[in-house]
Amino acid sequence: MENYFEVLSQCPLFNGLDASDFGNILKCLDAQSMELAKGTPVFLEGAPAQFVGVVLDGAIQILQEDYYGNRSVLTVLEPGELFAEVFSCAGLEAMPVSAIAIKKSTVLLLNCRQLFTVCGNTCRFHNQLLQNLLQVMAMRNLAMTQKIRYMSQKTTKDKLIAFLLDQAKQNGSSEFTIPYDRQALADYLGVERSAMSAELSKLKKSGQIDTKGSWFCLKELQHL
Repeated sequence: MENYFEVLSQCPLFNGLDASDFGNILKCLDAQSMELAKGTPVFLEGAPAQFVGVVLDGAIQILQEDYYGNRSVLTVLEPGELFAEVFSCAGLEAMPVSAIAIKKSTVLLLNCRQLFTVCGNTCRFHNQLLQNLLQVMAMRNLAMTQKIRYMSQKTTKDKLIAFLLDQAKQNGSSEFTIPYDRQALADYLGVERSAMSAELSKLKKSGQIDTKGSWFCLKELQHL
């Protein structure tokens, strides 16, 4: 696990903590690692909500299905990112989402409910972990607000433009790569893939963007 301490230092849950403490922290939180082949679930919807996950390697997709099996991608997580913390800390009995490896991945599972109980070892890092966890959940709420803004746009084109402009702003460049393939992007925005692909083709043909796969370059993309 020491091989992943550098990745853990990038995880917001471990902000302000020394790498020398990581071993004790992982022991205190009953940490266990999982190696996953592409397409393998970390957990499926309905599984017990017991753990918080950290992506150590690869990429994990968080998705939800409705009654009819229609899939909605909530986010894609890369090394150093945290997932399932809201559900675990909320005390839910079962996960309302699934987490799937979209490439060969390694994840770390932590029992963060340990943070809400009195530690027999009186670990000095408990308060810092709690502060970090609260901040992570606040940022997650902001991300969900952002997604709601995309989905509230009236048309597929408007949703795409809002998303792409935000990506350019977040990356500080008109050229960037998104963490979604085309199907996952359509699921994330809540649109049909065929309709989204048609709009992307129109934007490319009009010279407003250039794109290939997950790579985009904004040229003369018009604001909404």
